[in-house]
Amino acid sequence: MFTNTVQPNIISLFSSTSSEPLSLFSQQTDESLAADSFIHFLNDASSLPPPSPPAVLCSMPALDDRDELNIGYGLYQTVLHIQSPTLRMTFIRSPPITDPGDRDLGLKHKWLHLQVRNVGREWSFDIGIVDKSGRRGVVRCSTFQVHDVYDFPRSSESIFDADHSVIYAHLLTSSYQKEPKLAISPVPNAQPVLHLPLSFPQPSSRPLTAWSTITLNLPSLIPHFSTLAGMHQLDDGEGGRHDINRPVTLSAINTPVPSGTYSHLSYIKIYATCRLRRIWLSDLLSDSQVPWEFELYGT
Repeated sequence: MFTNTVQPNIISLFSSTSSEPLSLFSQQTDESLAADSFIHFLNDASSLPPPSPPAVLCSMPALDDRDELNIGYGLYQTVLHIQSPTLRMTFIRSPPITDPGDRDLGLKHKWLHLQVRNVGREWSFDIGIVDKSGRRGVVRCSTFQVHDVYDFPRSSESIFDADHSVIYAHLLTSSYQKEPKLAISPVPNAQPVLHLPLSFPQPSSRPLTAWSTITLNLPSLIPHFSTLAGMHQLDDGEGGRHDINRPVTLSAINTPVPSGTYSHLSYIKIYATCRLRRIWLSDLLSDSQVPWEFELYGT
């Protein structure tokens, strides 16, 4: 979509207050759950207008033990409400899946930012990343994984705090596994999936807002694919262990794993359930480079 275009230092993929906020996205809902699976624009502070019947908004979780109404924690702005008990069936995606000619965003920025509100339900989003050799992988961030934490050195952490609302993330493994593993589908040509857990601030931490800014350093995610693949002691054809600096392939099902140098972001997919204000990419992390309208402001 953007591969052959000049890319400025900051690109906004989604803004809930723009004239056509979903112009770069396709959307899908679960038609079997008309009352609880929908995508709807509303004012964050008042939750108005309500969605069309029979859809019913879920209640917002309390952010302060002393204030169940969450007065002052919302935004007096239009935001996108994505809701469903079936995450995989309700989402927005860029580039649109309805256009086979735009299957790859081709955005080369190093930093991805999302402004999202925790609505007290499970939530997830996927991003597709590609290395310089064209090997593809999926990074799946979610709030619902049961896990044991596997910590990488601080220099390779991929999620940082912002706007006084902290999003924590570590590579993890299911509690039924003894070591971290990549999720690999037996389907031919399926892309490997790297899981990152997310945890919104707890009410006991008294966050200043219901909103959080999630920031991912995309190049730092590439080495985790080959590192975790190397932990499985895959056969390198010589009876030895893979060198994580070499291209890695899960030989059992011939799945290439991203490694080496990061190239670009291929897609982003935001699942239920959350409220979304903005998605943008940038070359620099510095807050001074962000336009004022990208910031979160209290009432």
